[in-house]
Amino acid sequence: MNDAAAIVGQRRALRALSLIVGALVMTAFAGCATTGPNGQPPNPKDPYESFNRGMFAFNDKLDTYALKPVAEAYEKVLPSPIRTGVHNFFGNISDVWSTANQLLQGKFDNTARMTMRVMSNTIIGLGGLLDPATEMGLERQSEDLGQTLGYWGVPPGPYLVLPLFGPSDVRDAVALPGDQYVGVPLLLTAANDRPGAAVLGVIDARANLLSASQIMDEIALDRYTFLRDAYITRRRSLVYDGNPPEEPDTSDDEPQGAPNPGAPASAPAPAVAPSAPAPANAPSAPAPASAATSIEEAAQAPVPPSAPSAPTPGGVTPAPLPASAPPLPVPLPGPAPVPPPPASAPH
Repeated sequence: MNDAAAIVGQRRALRALSLIVGALVMTAFAGCATTGPNGQPPNPKDPYESFNRGMFAFNDKLDTYALKPVAEAYEKVLPSPIRTGVHNFFGNISDVWSTANQLLQGKFDNTARMTMRVMSNTIIGLGGLLDPATEMGLERQSEDLGQTLGYWGVPPGPYLVLPLFGPSDVRDAVALPGDQYVGVPLLLTAANDRPGAAVLGVIDARANLLSASQIMDEIALDRYTFLRDAYITRRRSLVYDGNPPEEPDTSDDEPQGAPNPGAPASAPAPAVAPSAPAPANAPSAPAPASAATSIEEAAQAPVPPSAPSAPTPGGVTPAPLPASAPPLPVPLPGPAPVPPPPASAPH
């Protein structure tokens, strides 16, 4: 009779947890925060940043004054072999749910390996206190209901920070009651042991994160942003088994090298750069051996496309030639050159 009442109470607690999570999700979607901090536009992945930052501050205070001190005392009081056994025990329980999610995703090879792991640690490892499966090469491949939903195409939705549970998203928040129910509450038969086992599991999980939280405090300028980006990246990698596809580029910037419609087109570079005029007091260069050859070469020199054309007598300025036009001879200023008389001509 007492066990039946305890089971009913446990179901009511899980139902209340589902209602709380659902209320938080609805509150977030109701638009409790439509702008980012300091009035900036919201992050597309975190449109409810103001709400999330408030919840993050609440969880941070709870961790600072309750969870972290208890986890530090737990690590100092209990010797390492006992803490390792407790961690292996809860890990073996989570492996059962991981095996079920591997099956739900159709990963039959992983399902078989995880089944062998659970059986080895349960039978040979004294109910999960030891981990002989890892030494046998049966590595843990964790899966949860949120990953299963993502595997079948359910989008993650906006980032969401839950009270007590911390970083999440809408998809993982919906899957959270199932992940919490299939664990200690379901696998432990003694109802009176479930609350204590659940608290011990939280302390064990927090004790294993002490070094990680210390590193984050040292390197992160904004702990909220650092934790949010790390969570989104990690969950995306887990859903795609470590090989996520590239995300589409949502930037509205123009590609580099694209012409600006409002800017004038740049003029092509001249074929021959004009030479700089010589200074007035510079000595004149010696004349070439053949004056006729020099004049012919000068006449054949191409005209730079950007050079302006001289106006015609009628007052109409012709259009400049395109860059691809053949070069035209340019008459030199001064009198036309007279060719030298032939050698046979009389003097």
